[in-house]
Amino acid sequence: MSFVPMGDLVGKAYREGYAVPAFCAWNAEVIEGILRTAARLRAPVILMSGPGEFPVMAPATMAAVARAVKGLYDTPAALHLDHGDSLEMVRQCVDAGYTSVMLDFSTRSFDENVQALRRVVEMARPGGITVEGEIGRIGKADDATAEGGAQSAFTDPVEAARYVRETGVDLLAVSVGNKHGFYRGDPHLEFDLLAALHAAVPVPLVMHGGTGIPEKDIQRSVKLGIAKVNVASELVHGFRTSLSEQWKDGRNLWTPMALGEAAKVLPPVVEKWLRITGAAGKA
Repeated sequence: MSFVPMGDLVGKAYREGYAVPAFCAWNAEVIEGILRTAARLRAPVILMSGPGEFPVMAPATMAAVARAVKGLYDTPAALHLDHGDSLEMVRQCVDAGYTSVMLDFSTRSFDENVQALRRVVEMARPGGITVEGEIGRIGKADDATAEGGAQSAFTDPVEAARYVRETGVDLLAVSVGNKHGFYRGDPHLEFDLLAALHAAVPVPLVMHGGTGIPEKDIQRSVKLGIAKVNVASELVHGFRTSLSEQWKDGRNLWTPMALGEAAKVLPPVVEKWLRITGAAGKA
């Protein structure tokens, strides 16, 4: 089974009342750990990579590796460009075979954001590729994450409705108190705002910054239109912590063995999120 458009997975989730988690995937062992777990739980899943992961493998190589690993697992999955930072990066991912792309111009003016996403839709739509946009700004909760700016700005429902109408995007990432990275204290989501966005916007909504949001808040958000939840920091932190502990203790200095050990931390995280979002059993 090859990768499918992300809109197919998320659209089904939106209609049936669950969400599909999107996991940061930066190399073959991470990709395999995610897909193996999703296949075991009969769950749809999204592999995402972007500017923070492309220093490891460029889009064309990442897509080729992901397709090779995907061929081993019969579970519905999408390959997504997360937080693309230029039209050229979007083009590279479209050409490489990504089935979903996001251009994040949320820090630009409204008009510049709209004009750029129109071009992305024109680029992606002929190939059946899903397009995600962002309006409002989803900032950083810590200094370690590669995504998000220093400041957040809530998404305005009126502006969001106009943005979707004028761009034609398939999914919309929103800012309702969610942030990238590890939260300092408990996150506070503005559920009234999320409800207003759900009422105003006719497409599935996306929650960036899933790491650290309590299960009850995720499930409440799903009822208010969130159909995709991004998880990155929790995976990266677990992998990094394992490597740091191994090498601090002088164990597994042979790097492939250390990477293999670190990869063992991933499946429990993936399984947790497939269950929290309600995706388990939906494949």
